[in-house]
Amino acid sequence: MARENVELIAHLMRRAGFGATRDEIETYVANGYEATVDQLLDPGEPDWMGDFMVRRFDHEASGMINHRGGARSWIYRMITTTAPLQEKMTLFWHSIFATGVPKVINGRVLFDQIGMFRRCGMGNFKELLLALSKDPAMIVWLDNQDNHDGAINENWGRELLELFSMGVGGYTEEDIKECARAFTGWTIGNADYMMVRSQRDSDWPYGRIAYHFEYHPEDHDNGEKTFLGHKGNFNGDDIIDIICQEESTARFIARHMYHFFVADEPPVPSWPYTPPRDTEAINMLVKAYFDNDYDIEAMMRVMFNSDFFKSAAIRYEKVKGPAEFVVGVLRLTGEFDMPRREMVSRYDQITWMGQELNNPPSVEGWHQGTEWVDTGTLIERINFASEQFGDTDKPGVKAIIDRAAAGNGAQLSSEQLVDLCLDQMGAISVSEETHRVLVDFAEKGVGTEDDVAQVLRLTAATKEFQRA
Repeated sequence: MARENVELIAHLMRRAGFGATRDEIETYVANGYEATVDQLLDPGEPDWMGDFMVRRFDHEASGMINHRGGARSWIYRMITTTAPLQEKMTLFWHSIFATGVPKVINGRVLFDQIGMFRRCGMGNFKELLLALSKDPAMIVWLDNQDNHDGAINENWGRELLELFSMGVGGYTEEDIKECARAFTGWTIGNADYMMVRSQRDSDWPYGRIAYHFEYHPEDHDNGEKTFLGHKGNFNGDDIIDIICQEESTARFIARHMYHFFVADEPPVPSWPYTPPRDTEAINMLVKAYFDNDYDIEAMMRVMFNSDFFKSAAIRYEKVKGPAEFVVGVLRLTGEFDMPRREMVSRYDQITWMGQELNNPPSVEGWHQGTEWVDTGTLIERINFASEQFGDTDKPGVKAIIDRAAAGNGAQLSSEQLVDLCLDQMGAISVSEETHRVLVDFAEKGVGTEDDVAQVLRLTAATKEFQRA
């Protein structure tokens, strides 16, 4: 099996998923690179126990009172899913369409939004924006329930253009107001209409908050509107149709995609003034966007099969985000074959690393890349991975130790042990300096199970393992 093919598949799985075990990589290599891309994009129905069963193991997830239980259910799904790209795309959109608990308050509403990203995240971008516009969490987050005929609220219209589709520039303040007018009457209702009005919109748990989209035609502004040079009696869906026709929208989404999956771009606010890192790559993705009627899956197929994505020059450049880092480690160690109390600690550890799911710091989401790492969060990352790989009772760790012990009846040399650990932890390639440090450390052991675990722990602290 050619090492070049192994490393390419390992790179794909780190970026399009949460990494892969050595056995999984071998299966993908046997299938071929393009076939693996196709499988990631179209995995079929994921094989997992389902939300209702997972929620039974977590009282906060069962009641859906707060955001933590729903986030833990999502983390468990990321750990166990057979469709890793679907969950990675859900994380991608959650980072862009950032919605959080301070205003939405209720965990069920945020959980439902994550489900919407999962359903729509690899489909048509116009349909995704339409679903986002009707999403109760987003309506509350950006105050569109307060957007009325004759008394507009511009929050949703402004962020739709600036942060969710076109980026800064290319539209005017008047366009924002006309956009807001078009979305008047797009609001929320609650599930239990038999409750008295004073209770219907309360924050009381266990079902009293079950928001859904409602359109109130009597509250919609039916006057003529002028938006991005188009005139008509527009409603919200007409606005989205116009937005998706704009080249600036295609470029904005393409740059986000490149930034998340390929190589770090500068922070989003600087994009109007800073050209893309790879203009040709962005042009390819823009072309795929228009050639395929705004289809996200088609853009991703072009991206993953491109030379710019396969390039060795971009490997191990991106710092893994806290959620993808923790999920990747847990998929390797096999800690969870079913939901358990430890999910509470894993959620907390992701938060301590700088990413509280369902609670981004602002409407801009999280700043990514090297901003994920500072002296505090790096210690959290290393301690977490060290604890996981140092536990020889974990199935994934035990399997690696068993492979090291096999060795055809002979004890592995220090260099062979290091190479085996790197290979089993996802076919990781490291620099000569990193490799030398690992070998020097391995030479201090005597070949016991604990010695193997110690090499795994140090490997997890390397800069290459911390990156994708």
